[in-house]
Parts: sequence; C-alpha cells; structure tokens
Amino acid sequence: MCCKKLLRVMALLAMLFLSLFSYSQNKMVSGKVADSKDGSSLSGVSVSPKGGTTGTQTGPDGSYQISVASSVTTLVFSSVGYSTQEVNITGKTSVNVSMAANTTSLGEIVVIAYGTRRKGDLTGSVTSVSAKDFQKGNINSAEQLLQGKVAGLQITTGGGSAGGGSRIRIRGGASLNASNDPLIVIDGVPVESNGIAGSANLLNTINPNDIESISVLKDASATALYGSRASNGVMIITTKKGSSGKLRFNYNNQFSTGIVGEKVDVLTGDEIRSIIKADSAATGNNTYTKLLGKENTDWQDEIYRAAFGLDNTISATGSLGNIPFRASLGYLNQDGTLKTNNFQRFSSSLNLSPKFFNDHLSVNLAVKASHTKNIFADEGAIGSAISFDPTQTSAVEIPLINPTKWGGYYEWLQSNGMPIDLSTRNPLALLYLRDNTSKVNRVIGNIQLDYKLHFFPDLHILANFGLDDSRGSGNDNVDSTSATNYKTGGRRLYYKQGKENRLADVSLFYTKELKDIKSKVDVLVGHSYQSFLTNVYNYPAFSYRAIANPAKPQLKDTIEDSKPTFLTDKPEYRLESYIGRVNFTLADKYLLTASIRRDASSKFAKENSIGYFPAFAAAWKLREEFFQSVSFISDLKLRLGWGKTGQQDGIGYYDYLARYSRSNSTAQYQFGNDFVSYLRPEGYDRSRQWESTTTSNIGLDFGFLNNRISGSLDFYKKKTSDLLAEVTVAPGANFVNKIVTNVGNTENKGVELTVNTVPVRTQDLTWEFGFNYTYNEAKITNLLKYPDPTFKGIDVSGIGGGTGNTIGKFAVGYAPYVYNVYKQIYDKNGKPIEGLYEDINRDGVINNDDRYLYKKPAADVLMGFNTQVSYKKFNFGLAGHAAFGNYLYNNYFSNAGVIRSIKNPINFIGNASKNYLETGFENNQYLSDYYIENASFFRLDNINLGYNVGRIINNKASLRISASVQNVFVITKYKGLDPENAGDTGVDGNIYPRPTIFSLGFNFDF
Repeated sequence: MCCKKLLRVMALLAMLFLSLFSYSQNKMVSGKVADSKDGSSLSGVSVSPKGGTTGTQTGPDGSYQISVASSVTTLVFSSVGYSTQEVNITGKTSVNVSMAANTTSLGEIVVIAYGTRRKGDLTGSVTSVSAKDFQKGNINSAEQLLQGKVAGLQITTGGGSAGGGSRIRIRGGASLNASNDPLIVIDGVPVESNGIAGSANLLNTINPNDIESISVLKDASATALYGSRASNGVMIITTKKGSSGKLRFNYNNQFSTGIVGEKVDVLTGDEIRSIIKADSAATGNNTYTKLLGKENTDWQDEIYRAAFGLDNTISATGSLGNIPFRASLGYLNQDGTLKTNNFQRFSSSLNLSPKFFNDHLSVNLAVKASHTKNIFADEGAIGSAISFDPTQTSAVEIPLINPTKWGGYYEWLQSNGMPIDLSTRNPLALLYLRDNTSKVNRVIGNIQLDYKLHFFPDLHILANFGLDDSRGSGNDNVDSTSATNYKTGGRRLYYKQGKENRLADVSLFYTKELKDIKSKVDVLVGHSYQSFLTNVYNYPAFSYRAIANPAKPQLKDTIEDSKPTFLTDKPEYRLESYIGRVNFTLADKYLLTASIRRDASSKFAKENSIGYFPAFAAAWKLREEFFQSVSFISDLKLRLGWGKTGQQDGIGYYDYLARYSRSNSTAQYQFGNDFVSYLRPEGYDRSRQWESTTTSNIGLDFGFLNNRISGSLDFYKKKTSDLLAEVTVAPGANFVNKIVTNVGNTENKGVELTVNTVPVRTQDLTWEFGFNYTYNEAKITNLLKYPDPTFKGIDVSGIGGGTGNTIGKFAVGYAPYVYNVYKQIYDKNGKPIEGLYEDINRDGVINNDDRYLYKKPAADVLMGFNTQVSYKKFNFGLAGHAAFGNYLYNNYFSNAGVIRSIKNPINFIGNASKNYLETGFENNQYLSDYYIENASFFRLDNINLGYNVGRIINNKASLRISASVQNVFVITKYKGLDPENAGDTGVDGNIYPRPTIFSLGFNFDF
C-alpha cells in the first residue's frame, strides 16, 4: 500500500514539475568538447551551469546540448583526468571547448554524510570509488564493485550461490556480539542491514549498473553524523542521475559462465575399498566389506555444473521537456554452480532532477524498484557429496522399480527397508526432491527538495523524504518420496514477510564565501526521523508451519498460529535525531569541521534512549604553507580527527521490558490427549544501551609530479566500550541464566596506505597502477563489570562435531576469537599422535586447564592492487588482494579426517578427507592445534580486456567489447577449500567452492 502511495505521489510531483517549469525562461546552448592534445572527441564530460548541481554529459561524439536559465553566464566543463574549465556563454548559443589532460583530482566531488565536499577539502578519512574504477566482470551485488579497491575495507564473497552476499568489514569489527556490518546509505536513505525472508542478500536487489559511485567513510569524524549506527563505518551508494540534452540510450549486455575449479579433496571409491578391506583383514570383521559398492562416483561432480549467467541493462537519459531524467530497466538471470540453484532480478530505476525559479529550487526524485526470484538449492547436498559413499552409483533407477520409494535414489536402509535415520542422505535426492523458491519485491524511493531562498541565497532548505519497502515470500517443499521427510509424507512450508523503512529529514544549510580572505563557512542543522517496521503483517519474521494437504497454503492457514500472545505493538523501532555540523575554511589552507548528532532510539528504556555523538576534525594544506615553490609536490595535507559513534544492530526491540511469551511445541503441558502451551517470563535488562566507539585518526594526503603519484596515509585507533556480550546471570537475579548486556571493552589500531600512480601517459598509451595496504591489530581490554580473579574468558566459536564444542575464546589481552586449543604432540616423523597433548600446567592430567590461547582468525595485513593499461582502442587490467597473518580452524579436517567417517558406527559407509591418510586418526580430535592452519593468501581477482570498436550502424551508435576472468587463482599454504570464507570466528566448515567466472560483455551507446 505504501509503495503505491509513494508512486502516486511521485507521479503527481512529476506533473507538477512540468507545469511549474513553464514559468522559467531558458535558453539552449550546444557544442562539442575535444581533447586539446589530439582533437579527439571527449564523451562523458559533465556540463553544468556555474553554481548549479544539475547538468548534462557529452555524447560519444563529444556533443552536448543543455538548457539553462537566461540569467546563467558561465558553463562549467569537468571530466576525470582533465582540468575543469569555466566558459562564458553570454550572448552565445554554440560553444566548443578543448580540454587539457590533468591528473589532479582534488576538485572531484565526493559524497559524504549529509552532503558533498571537494576531495581536496575533506577533513575525514573518506575514500570514494566511481564507476570507471569499479571491479570489472560479472558483478551481481553492489558491494562486490569495491573488492580490493579501498584500504581498510575487506569484502569476502561467498561460494557459488547465485545472488549470494558478502561479508563486509571496515577497519575490522568494533563489536563482539552485535553486528560488525557497516551502515549502508542508498541515495540518502539509510537502510537496515538485516535481510528479509526469501532473500539471501538484500543488496542484490540493487542493479550495479545503476550505481555512479560508492563512498566509504572510515573514521568517526566522517561517520559521526550517523550516530548510533556508525561504529562499523558507512558505505554511501549513489546511483546515476539524469542529465539534460537530447535523448541518449545505453545498452549493456554480459554473458558469463562460472566453473568450479577447486573441490574438497576426498577419498575415491578405490581408496575406500582398499581401507575397508585392509581393516577387515586385520580385525576379521566383514560387516563393512559387505556394504561396499563397485563404483568410483565423484559426488561433487554430480552436484555441480557450469553456471551460466545473462545480465542486460538498458538506460535512457536526456530531457522530458525541460526535466533532466534517467531511466533504466535491467534483467539478470544467474545460475548457481550447485544444480537447481538460480537467481533472477528484474530491476528498474527512474531519476528526475529538474530546477525551478531560476535554479533556486532543485528537485531530485529517485525510485529504484526490483523483483527478484530465487530457486534455492539444498546446500546440505554439498556436505552429503563429500560424505556419501563413493562406491555407490549415482544413477536413478530407470525405469523406477518403485517410484514412491526415495525417488529412485540410492539411500542407506535398515533391515526393514526404511532409511537409517542418521545416515548421510543421497546428495542428488536432496537437490531434486526439494522445491525451495522465493520472490522478493523492493522499492527504494526518495524525493529531495532543495530550496535556495530568494531573499537570502546563502541559506537553503533541504527536505528528504524516503521509503524502503521490501516484501518477501516463498515456499520450501520436500517431496513425499524423500528419505528426509518420509515419516510426515513430505513437507510444505510457506513464509511471508514485509518490511518498511520510512525516512523524513529536514535540514538547513548556510554557506558563505569570504572572498577577501579566501575563506568559506558552511553550517548544517537538521532533524531526522526514521522508522523500521520489520514485519508489516504483524507476525514473526519467519512463520513456518507444515501443511498436510498438497494444495498451496493460504497465508491465513499458514501463519495464523504464529501470532504473538499479546500484540502490544508492531515489530518496529524508531530513531529520532538532531544533527549539526560546521565546516570552516580559512585562507584556503586551514580546514575545520565540528559535528554532533543526538539520537533517541525506541530500542532502549526511556532513561537510556538518548545518546550524543560528537566529532571534530582539522586539516592543514601544507603545500600552500611550505612547499609552493617545490614543483614536484602537487598536494600535501595533514588531517586530524576525533569522534564518537554507536552501535545498536542486533539488539532486540522490547527486551528491556519485563514480558511473557508463549511456549513452543517442545515445551507444553499434556492434559490427556491435548498439549497446551503456557506463558513463561523472558529475561530482560532495562539498563542496556548501545555500544560506543571512540576513534582517533591522523592522516596525510599527498600528491607528487602533478599528482601522477597520489595517495594517503592514515593512523587510527578505535576504542569500543559498553560492549554487548552474553554473560552468566546470578541465580535468582533474572528469569534466564544468561543474558546479553553491556560489559567489556575492545581496542583496534592500525595503519592504512593508499597509492595511485600514472607511470606512463602518452597520446596512445596510459598505464595506471594502484596499491593499498592495511595493518590492523585488535584486542579485548575488558570483559567484566566487576573484578573476578577466577574469570578466564568466554567460550565462543562453536564447531561442527561433538556436542557443544567451542574452539575460540573472548579473553582479555587477546584478539577476539583467539583459538583455545590443546598442544598436539608429534612422533619423530612429524605425524600427530592421536590423543596425546602437552600437559601445559604439569599437573599430570590432560584437561581443559591444559588448553592454551593460540593464533587468531583476523589478518594482520590486508593488501589490494589494481592496474590498467590503455593503448589506443585497447585496455587491459588486473586486480587482486591479499591477507597475511590470519589463521583458520579446519573444521572439515577435524570432522572428516578419521576412520569413523568411513566406517560409521551405525552401519553405513561414508567418505573422509584425504587428511585421514596423513593422520590415521581413529576418532575425532576436535580441539587439537593441529587443525589451526596458516591461511595467508594472495588472490588474483580479475583479468579484464576491452576494445573500443567505435562508431557502428551508419555512425548511429558506438560499441565497446569487454572480456574478463574472475577468481583467477589463489596462492596459499592453507589446506582447506578457501582461505577467506570462514567469517569472524575463523571456523572453516566451508565446503562450497567459489567458481572461476568467464564473462563477455557488449556496451552500446546510441
């Protein structure tokens, strides 16, 4: 309903703009823009009236046409890599311009919190990446555009799942139990980081082809205006805007194929037969020998495939009357490498950016809508493929002897013909006998009204009203012939969830240039209100219920029983804020910034609901002060920043209240044949508040040789207090024995270096090279509210295998998730001795007191590089990233590197890791430090090649062809499948291979 209202309002506003614009008196100016060096046409050059924010761009032939108010006397021509020019147009309707190359980018406009700044005037640690520098290739989700591009930014993509998301970290995590994800802002609308039912990744609803730039805000002086949500940094996504002039079209088409390269290294059928027969000969027990098959089935080959993809986007930009606009339509169809997996996205966007009343009123209307469809493959098939007996056949019985039995797939059976309940299931049966589909609709829209007062032009008012509406639903059904659900006659599940994020911001901006002293002051004062409704249907987020009949269930039949017992409020939280910022530039050399945000959140009790988040920053342009006569220094600026931010993700909406909830089906009273739920009290903490992070930053921006060499160096330190951690509650002090409350502190410190160079620039050849380096060190400095000499830390990092085993620790003085393990003892040949560990405390007993803290998951050093060579119409590029000093716990080896994985005690045969051939372990040794492995790596992310064909189709269009390879290779000592897919805990149970993707693209402008 809200989406329809928003669209109606936007349509009415568009009509209003058309009628209002008739009051303006405009003139049309046209011409061509060329390179001053060789006279070649320059496309994509921005053309705008001086003092305005809306303009046009030159076409493929360098031509432009722009409508400006009759009072405008100057046009500004700007393009990355060229010196900006201001041209007087008084009395002219045709203006041709020649632009000179210039590597400096200090005048580039960068999107920051609640506004924009020239790059040369930034005081905080901000990195902006524009479309021309995005990661190349098959990109399904927005965050992947930045892979390896930004110092301090770590983006870890998942396996081969179609439409899957990424793990994003900026300068490491600031939290232990709450979220470590950055705040994401899309066209001025902060969005909730949590997903929605039916979507594995909410960012995949945005078409990457619609994105103009992404700004990464890293230190608190840059992020503090987002207050209680900014401890983990901020990513600001800005989509492409409209431009005036004649109608132009762009069509982008890309084909891709993903191929699984590395697979999990398991035993073959012949090796299984050899091991079992040798064991039977030694023990005289032929139980497992009788179960052996005759095949050599590679079950991983059976479940994986080449994943084909098709990505199409068509966009139009120009003028509707006198209203600049951009519109686009996109369609993506992407298979996953796991059979049956598929992701489709239908996307559209519309941007209108007119100006009225002699440019005093600027309006920007932006709407992005998408419809995604998922076919989720049962990823349990991956585990089954590496565990299922390779001596058995993968063929389905043809013809089916009994099609009602297990779908015709081979399964491990009991003597009565029924499946062994705890046996490994056939991986193909898991894929083909399950139907798991979903649909997600998302609309993000906002309108910004920027009015510069006629009687006081230094003051303007900006109103920003936005809506992010997401609706997800799906079915998860299992066939009645499946061995997993045969007891219930199959399964039919239906779920539905809707989210609404509403925003209303009103701000006052005052800007005054003091030309006599080369100074400038600008002030921001604003109010913001945002509400997040996490389920518009007033039901829990995932409302599952088994359906007995085969007909598709209706919503009322599916989730009626999931209603809360007492519906006192919607599942919603609200955030009301006041913001203020002052920027002062003195003598064009000294830059000062001060800001503050006051947040009030409904997630906390009234007495703890308000927080204040101040920030201060200063910068000094040293070149102008000391090095004006030194020609090879083109830029040198010192930055200092300090600020305070917060974190409230992961906190329940009402758990500061004393409340009751209804018990589920596992906790009921029986009266005869009836089972009755009861009400039980929940634990609560009224004193809970958000985490608080204080950041200090010292930075140096530099440029040499007319900025042919440029970059920045930053030193930072983050201290987080009031950490949210789960702690034990004293008996009788609450209704639970453990609760999440504010306790503890962490500290992060590090160094970031970014260097961008242009080693070669000639008429035909340009070579660009970029490099970034990050060193980060994190440790826990406190975990207690009150001193306790017996406290040894908090056990974390649960692992697969055993019951309740953990491999990590939160311990004071150590990095988060440090491994807590036994010290393995080896024989003279370097082979680990099963069950033999060092007696650390020398008390003659091996127990938990002998576990020690060893290594950590987080890398000490992150590195990224990219290079691009352009020669005439060709270009070639490489990009890669690396991590050093990170260690992983190989949970697959610890789980499957033993003989019992082959000879299962409940009488079926499985498979094992080839690590078993190295250890010969009979039983699992889950807590041995043998499984902690060095996971340092270098990954070549991308190789890309492009060719600019030029004008085609009777000179009516231009064509560019590109090809790329992604995930080219990895260099590492790590023996697991992938050295960077284990998450924060460092527990690597990942067995989903990341594919190598080959892409071919065609880009048309006409």
